[in-house]
Amino acid sequence: MLVLGDAHANTPDRRAALMRAYRAADPDVALQLGDLFYYDLPVETYFIAGNNEDFDVIDALRHGRVRSRNTRNVRLLDSRAVELEGLRIGGLSGNFAPTQYEKPRSALRGDRRRHFVRADVEALKRVGSVDVLLTHEAPHGTDVDEEYAVGCRPVDELISALSPDLCLTGHHHQHTETTFGDTRVITAAPAWDSYYELDPDTLAVTRHETPGPDEEAEV
Repeated sequence: MLVLGDAHANTPDRRAALMRAYRAADPDVALQLGDLFYYDLPVETYFIAGNNEDFDVIDALRHGRVRSRNTRNVRLLDSRAVELEGLRIGGLSGNFAPTQYEKPRSALRGDRRRHFVRADVEALKRVGSVDVLLTHEAPHGTDVDEEYAVGCRPVDELISALSPDLCLTGHHHQHTETTFGDTRVITAAPAWDSYYELDPDTLAVTRHETPGPDEEAEV
């Protein structure tokens, strides 16, 4: 199972790097942790929306309205869980803004659609326990290097409620491995830097360097 961090694949170079990661991993299915921004993918990919997306596409995916040759093999995890390769995987789309959190999703307009709201978090809590939780924001205690205090209370609450063995998160463009209670937390490096393989039997996560264009040509 392929795991990808932020892709920002709305530019040709980033999109090419994303495709190289898929080709190098040759997966049956993929998980992606937000800021995807390109939705025509080679294999079935379950992803969470980040804070940098085409939010018209994200809204259409939320409501099952996408019918486009530019949107293929993408499945949005918007406060729901799926069964994949024997794992129960839940996902929370969006990032946290305290000023937007108590609003209904229908009140979010324009780029504000990038945020999750309380109703999204509460809906995901109701799915029950999961093996793997995908979030764009990180829980408290995550060892990333930022100029601000990292840690999102709603993500803390989700981990406590859903008891995942593994939480995979994006957003920070850094690879770290920490814990939150009994949950192992991995923040993923961006897709142009690294891709990951997740063993569904053991939940082992292996990091690989994404090939550059010259490296791929040599292979």
